[in-house]
Amino acid sequence: MSKQIGVLGTGAVGVTLAKGLRDLGYEVEVGSRSAHEIDNWDGVVDVFGAVAARAEIVVLAVKGSAAQELVKSLSEHLANKTIIDTTNPISEVPPENGVLNFFTSLNSSLMEQLQDTVPSANFVKAFNCVGAASMVNPNFREGKPTMFICGNNNEAKQTVKEILEQFNWEIADMGEATAARAIEPLCMLWCIPGILHNDWSHAFKLLQS
Repeated sequence: MSKQIGVLGTGAVGVTLAKGLRDLGYEVEVGSRSAHEIDNWDGVVDVFGAVAARAEIVVLAVKGSAAQELVKSLSEHLANKTIIDTTNPISEVPPENGVLNFFTSLNSSLMEQLQDTVPSANFVKAFNCVGAASMVNPNFREGKPTMFICGNNNEAKQTVKEILEQFNWEIADMGEATAARAIEPLCMLWCIPGILHNDWSHAFKLLQS
């Protein structure tokens, strides 16, 4: 029996991952605040709480500024579950010379804040340093790109690794949640060519000797 996945968020990231996960055979529902109809998604839609309650795995795909409040409100539904955290702490302050502003510091990360908010949940950072168009089955002439992940629970990370492998990603496990302090700023670097030159078709690759 396939696992039930709840995707929280109705933007491009949420819909892309929902469709990709459904294509892999997972039972997928998408959650929103009002269970409104979603563009480009013909599957089940329900309110955040209902979707999170039914899910075995949760994908957090909302704006970073809304993530902590949402996670706190759903804490009872997230306990002991794998939470794939795609969020970035992007500030409302406009970019400077193509560089995004974050509302976190170098010594903190949004994922750590989320983990502290619901200690019983198993957060895994993933999908935050690439655009939605390349999240599922990325196709680059140089080969498989690298997805950097981190999290405190090894079983949860293994679950995410299996999904990433099915999506044709190379995986670099950076360790515990603290590593999100380094992974989240990759979003800044990834966005610079897009903001300055409207070039969004790229991804990171970790080379090893």
